[in-house]
Amino acid sequence: MQSIPQAHPNEEYTLPCAEALLAGTMALMTGHVQACCGAHREAMVGKIVANLTALAEDPLLSPGFKTLLWALRQRWQSQGQGAALAQLPATERSLWHSSPEAVQ
Repeated sequence: MQSIPQAHPNEEYTLPCAEALLAGTMALMTGHVQACCGAHREAMVGKIVANLTALAEDPLLSPGFKTLLWALRQRWQSQGQGAALAQLPATERSLWHSSPEAVQ
């Protein structure tokens, strides 16, 4: 009797649409933290904001969770704007102090 080969449990997931979008958004957030290139980080922030917007508009999610998603969206949107500001020359931005190049 032959057994049917089954996919490795880490290779395929079947999730409802909102959960799949949330999982993808969390993966993007993780990638954003690990990315070394500013251009990639900007693109990730844009996609994270778009995903959070789509999730916040999902009719199946609770009002409390939607409020949380809108707040997260606002923070990520601000972070994207902060990244754009950080790329300006130092003479064009006003900061109390500069951030370190690397965190140990």
